[in-house]
Formats: sequence, C-alpha cells, structure tokens
Amino acid sequence: MLKRLVAIGLLAALPMAAQAQDAENGKTVFKKCMACHQFGKNAVGPDLKGVVGRKAGTYAGFAYSEPMKGSGLTWDEATLDAYLTDPKAKVPGNKMIFPGLKDETERKDVIAYLATQK
Repeated sequence: MLKRLVAIGLLAALPMAAQAQDAENGKTVFKKCMACHQFGKNAVGPDLKGVVGRKAGTYAGFAYSEPMKGSGLTWDEATLDAYLTDPKAKVPGNKMIFPGLKDETERKDVIAYLATQK
C-alpha cells in the first residue's frame, strides 16, 4: 500500500517537474534576443533589466511605439508569455520585428531568466 501511495505521489509530481522553469536555459535562449535587447542600457530595443513587473512602454529614454505606450500592459509572466509567443498579435503595431518564441519551454525559461535580471 505504501509503495502504491509513493508511486501515485511521484506520478502526480511529474507534470509540475516537466513545467519547471529553467533560468539557466533561458539565459541561453535569450541570445536570440540580444541583437536588440541588453541589460542596463537601451539598444535597438529597450533595456530589459527589471522588465518583470514593469508597465509596458515606460522605460526612460526609449522611443516606444504609440501602440506599446498605450497598451496598458504590465510585464508579468502571463503577459510576457503571450507577447513572446506572437508580439504583433499581442500589441498590434508595435515596432518589434521579432516573430516570437513558438516553443513554450523556451518562452517559460526566458521569462524565468528575465525575472533574475533586477
């Protein structure tokens, strides 16, 4: 009976483990973003240091598009996930030309990595 309970517990934990975010992998995936984004300074795209929790279109010194400034978004995990899936669909008319990260694991890992950059 105990073995059965342990097995059920392990099986129940598998989906959570499979969904765990890997910030270290996110650092590797972020290399796709580095052509435009940096930490600590604006570049082609805005500075992403501290982006998690920031209101979209508000980082000082960056010339955001009107759609981004008026989006009303705050960059939390769910919003970043939707935006990184398809930036043009989430904020039509924004300036970012990146087509998005279609792989859910890559998106989750990049978001985890971004959260470490405070």
